[in-house]
This record gives sequence, structure tokens and C-alpha cells, in this order.
Amino acid sequence: MKIDNFKIDNNSSCFIIAELSANHGHNIEIAKKTIKSAKECGADAIKLQTYTADTMTIDCDNEYFQIKQGTIWDGKKLYDLYKEAYTPWEWQNELKEYAQGLGLICFSSPFDKSAVDFLETLNMPAYKIASFEITDIPLIEYIASKGKPVIISTGIASIKDIEEAVTACRKKGNNDIILLKCTSQYPSKIEDANLATIPDLKNRFNVLSGLSDHTINIEVPITAVCLGAKVIEKHFILDRSIGGPDASFSLEPHQFKEMVDSIRKVEKAIGFIDYELTDNKKKSRELSRSLFIVEDIKCGEKLTKDNVKSIRPGFGLHPRYYNEILGKKVNRYVKKGTPLTFQLID
Repeated sequence: MKIDNFKIDNNSSCFIIAELSANHGHNIEIAKKTIKSAKECGADAIKLQTYTADTMTIDCDNEYFQIKQGTIWDGKKLYDLYKEAYTPWEWQNELKEYAQGLGLICFSSPFDKSAVDFLETLNMPAYKIASFEITDIPLIEYIASKGKPVIISTGIASIKDIEEAVTACRKKGNNDIILLKCTSQYPSKIEDANLATIPDLKNRFNVLSGLSDHTINIEVPITAVCLGAKVIEKHFILDRSIGGPDASFSLEPHQFKEMVDSIRKVEKAIGFIDYELTDNKKKSRELSRSLFIVEDIKCGEKLTKDNVKSIRPGFGLHPRYYNEILGKKVNRYVKKGTPLTFQLID
């Protein structure tokens, strides 16, 4: 599949997304500086979130709308959190155009149908389904119907939830699906990453897979690439001192750049399946073992365990012939240190 001009498949490089989320302090200039920094750090894309407090929930004070799940946001009301965290919709076309001007892909996570309709007017190249929206099958169907690639985080999902989400996309004729392993803790612990799920998602659902990561380090996404992740999403902030709901689990520029650089090195190391004997390998084989004459031998003498051995370097017969040549006679005088060849044997 392609997201804008970036082709993603099993042989492509990893698509690295910097998540802007709430890391703009409600200042569009900070948002732009963050986007520029993400590009400089090697991100392939910047991702926005498109919602308002009113499209996400209702302004209600009863116990159901108080956050008390053991998160960094406990004690806040849902409505107040989303009011603080949202990215103004009137910025989003400007941010998209700014990102594109830098050569950065820009897309978003819509959280309701009105957000999808709005993002369609901006011609977003892809859509992201957030972890907590994976159960909103009507929303997923609506997003999938737009014919754009759909990236789905699976943080709170059961197998059945994932099956239903994938089926919802395919029901609308959309097979451009990427599933992201995600741990919906903020920040999340390394021991809860369970990255072995990444290749299982790929194989179980016949999709591309990747990682949406909320740890505060870079080891987890780097390891995910080793396990076949084709998408890495990580929250990005210019400086944690900006504050905001997501600051504590977002990477600063020096960390994000280190992550990107490490991923690109890992991809080079992974390479491809290769058993071909290159010129370098052939040259190195000169240092492998082969059969050599290790004592002077007169013409007509037999080859024995004492006068022929498998040693380095590799200019003589292959060691596989060792048992075959024992007991055979040489047809000339052979000096110690001579590579054994069939031309020396009667």
C-alpha cells in the first residue's frame, strides 16, 4: 500500500510516525516548530488528532466521567482532559500544508464521523484508529469506506475486537490495513510490550503490522523493527517543559533522532535472505579448511592420517574428500605444505 508517496510492504523500510497529539501547548507556532523538528529527526510522517471535547464525550460531572483508571490523568474529568488536549481544527489544514512543504506526510486520527468528513476536505492520505475507538465498528466502517489506508491500534482489544475491526474494513472493500501492537498505559512498561504479538498480528490477520509505543525509551521500537514492524508510532514533543497531558511519555528531539537512526541501522543489518557466494565471501573462503600435504611424500607412497590433514587455508581439496583419498597413492614427489588435488593422486 501507499500512504501519500511512501510505499509500505514487507520489503520496505519502516514508516516512522511522530505523533503530535497534545504536545503544542495550544500554540500553532509550537506545533509548526514540532513538525519541523520531527522532519529534522528523520520522521516520515506527523500525525494529528481530530476531535473536540464535545465530539469525544459530554460535559458531565458524575462518577462515570471521572478518570480513575490508575493513569497519569486520574482526578480529571474526561471533558476537561479532551478540552485541554485537542488540536484546533482550524489549524489542521495549515499544519498539513506546512508539513507537506517540508516533505513530511501528514494525516490524522478522527474520533467521530464529523471529524472524518472534515479530514476528507483536507484530502488526508490515511486514517488512524486510536486504541479506544477499535470497538466503534460504525466509525471504522465509515473511515474504511473512504478508500484510504487504515492504521489501527490494538491497545485495549481482544482477538474478537481486532477481528471485527478488520472485517469492518474489508466489508467496505478496504484491504489496506495496518495493525499496531499497542500497550494502553501512559507511560507503558517495557515488560508489558509483548512485541512477539507483532508478527502474530501479521500472520493471523494477513495484514502489515507495527507498533504504537508509549514507553519512555527507544529500545522497544527498535526491537519491534527486528520482529518485522513496518510502522512505528511515537509521541513527539519539542521539550517536555511545554507540559500537557502527553508530555511525560513523549520523546524529545534528541531521543527521537536516536530512535530513527538506530532503526535505520537495524534495517540495514536485517537486510534480506541471502545465501549467495559474493566475491567477498569467495575471498574469505580462502581462509577456510582444506586438505593439505603436511609431510614430504615420495612418489608411490600412500596418503595417510599422518601426511594429509584438513587445515587452513582453503586452497586444497574440500574436506569432504578426506576419507575417500586415504590409502590412495601419489603420482609424484609432493612437498610438505602442498594443497592436495586430484591431479596428485593415481
